[in-house]
Amino acid sequence: MKMKIAILPGDGIGKEIISEAIKVLKSIERKFNHKFEFTAGIIGAAAIDKTGNPLPDETLEICLSSDAILFGAIGDPKYDNDPNAKVRPEQGLLKMRKSLGLFANIRPVKSYKALFNSSPLKNHLLDDLDFIVYRELTGGIYFGEKGRKQKNYFAFDVCSYNKDEILRITKLAFEAAKNRKQKVTLVDKANVLETSRLWRETVKNYSLAFPEIELEFMFVDNAAMQIIQNPKRFDVILTENMFGDILTDEASVITGSLGMLPSASVGNKISLYEPIHGSFPEGTGKNIANPVATILSAAMMLDMSFNLKAESNAIIEAVENSLLNEVTTPDINSIKKYSTSDVGNYISNYIDNAV
Repeated sequence: MKMKIAILPGDGIGKEIISEAIKVLKSIERKFNHKFEFTAGIIGAAAIDKTGNPLPDETLEICLSSDAILFGAIGDPKYDNDPNAKVRPEQGLLKMRKSLGLFANIRPVKSYKALFNSSPLKNHLLDDLDFIVYRELTGGIYFGEKGRKQKNYFAFDVCSYNKDEILRITKLAFEAAKNRKQKVTLVDKANVLETSRLWRETVKNYSLAFPEIELEFMFVDNAAMQIIQNPKRFDVILTENMFGDILTDEASVITGSLGMLPSASVGNKISLYEPIHGSFPEGTGKNIANPVATILSAAMMLDMSFNLKAESNAIIEAVENSLLNEVTTPDINSIKKYSTSDVGNYISNYIDNAV
């Protein structure tokens, strides 16, 4: 079976980490006798510099004609540091999410024994830690009306949701909970936000059809504290766009590095897979970026988009072996450190040589 994969390296370290993920996927090709067809497109600052558009029509067409998308990172300091920039790299990512209907971002958070000493949390909080965040991705304040008034003295960003937007990701979260520990935590700010109250009403009503699943409500400020103090209390976290963005970046410290967490953005048709971290411009071209989150995102892609569970598990096993043998980039071990390509080579070779 030939599987068509759109490759969007993006900006900063995107090319470096995507290269290692492709290297690993080519090992899966050889080991399991598959055929992946990779087609590259530009997005973000790279696309602005070349075309003036953060998401060119050609790139969007590549995505629409593929079976899945593997994405690197987006962002560039020359736009980040210019508050007057009218076109920004992130606009390309937001437009792609909207154009492809990628309404749900799924971010697993798990601990690795080999990285316990790299985490700021105590070991007893990390042992067997495994929860997953379902973040709504195409609504809320990121997509609401925004602007300036009164000669730039006044600015506004509108947060809005409707029931249909809430229900479609709620269904996914409850489906996941059925196959896990049967618990969903809705994170909101219902004491002050009307949108959060709509979320709470909608999710509560939906949950009535699933009495076997425990539903709890938690304010986002408490959730931010609990993720550090007692992360094992969570199983499936369900939340809106901005809260999910912030909480999952916070949760990345649990594993010991922002470079360890993969994610999937899913819709009704095609899905996109990406590491949760940014473009790390200060590390660009230095061969020091951690490629594991991108490689694990490729593993999620094989499982979720192509139903290749054995192949996905082979990547996960190879990653875990690299951690056990301390083949890690400087963000995890600054003394016994390996380069981006070293880590990719090790994982790829492990798959090639596994019995």
